[in-house]
Amino acid sequence: MFESVQSLIDEHRRVQEELSDPAVHADAGRAKRVNRRYAELSRIVAAYDLWVEASEDLDAARELAKEDDAFAEEVPGLEEGLALAQEKLRRLLIPRDPDDARDVIMEIKAGEGGAESALFAADLLRMYIQYAAHKGWKTELLERNESDLGGYKDVQIAIKGSSADPAQGVWAHLKYEGGVHRVQRVPATESQGRIHTSTTGVLVFPEVDEPDEVEISQNDLKIDVYRSSGPGGQSVNTTDSAVRITHLPTGIVVAMQNEKSQLQNREAGMRVLRARILARRQEELDAAASDARKSQIRGMDRSERIRTYNFPENRIADHRTGFKAYNLDQVMDGALDPIIESAITADEEARLAAVGQDS
Repeated sequence: MFESVQSLIDEHRRVQEELSDPAVHADAGRAKRVNRRYAELSRIVAAYDLWVEASEDLDAARELAKEDDAFAEEVPGLEEGLALAQEKLRRLLIPRDPDDARDVIMEIKAGEGGAESALFAADLLRMYIQYAAHKGWKTELLERNESDLGGYKDVQIAIKGSSADPAQGVWAHLKYEGGVHRVQRVPATESQGRIHTSTTGVLVFPEVDEPDEVEISQNDLKIDVYRSSGPGGQSVNTTDSAVRITHLPTGIVVAMQNEKSQLQNREAGMRVLRARILARRQEELDAAASDARKSQIRGMDRSERIRTYNFPENRIADHRTGFKAYNLDQVMDGALDPIIESAITADEEARLAAVGQDS
């Protein structure tokens, strides 16, 4: 088994040689791509070496056991170790999502529930910022549209990782967050203590590494400028610093007013626009990538929920994986790892099954 490993070991050697070439590092985009591939291949090579070592140790123990019963006692443990090494390597050989190493742009939108939904959008934003901090990632608030009570009708954030390893990538973890998040709790606006159910939507896009990766003609853009507004629509700026960018071929519209400078808002808008165009392009070209994004939000309807946050019971439940825990207070402080790991595991199992059907 693992017939494909030798070609990957050969590629690992070639990529290692490529990294020693100064010309590679003179091109930041190319250096990033080569480093990511090297990190991915290094994990496979290390797992393969462990599998070979476990196989050789087991073979040696079985041979020695023919002459010494003491070695026979080691065989069961070595068999278990070999099985674990084999399973780890098998999972690493599953073709990865090519976007896994990318950073992300996340948009959180209020849905059903009015003011309560907007307040929960703010809670989700804090949760993701806390999670990013735990992972050592950096966050940047790109845009926010505040509600009257202090929540967000719409907020966008960029999350940037620090590892070249796709398995540790921001998209590799946060792509599963796209969908409708349902909250059950007594809203701050509720005077009679009744539990309300609201929904908040999350969209996640892999961010474009280099601007020229997604080329956009200026002739394809319609750019409008206007004055920024705050909660309730009141003007908060005396200059036309807000920017609305419409990509005519796709109809994608991005509006930015978070920065005081029109240029900064335009740059932020172009980042979001490139990410959305990249996501749409990959969905159109790659049916498998589209399948991986089926959990992305399609509306704000409660029936399309991916997760429920039940505050009275301190319960968090993911409806795609069956994960359930009673530590919602910790989750809202950023303890998302177990939930996301359940999604990663479920995704791996599905891809393993697909590989098995194809073989």
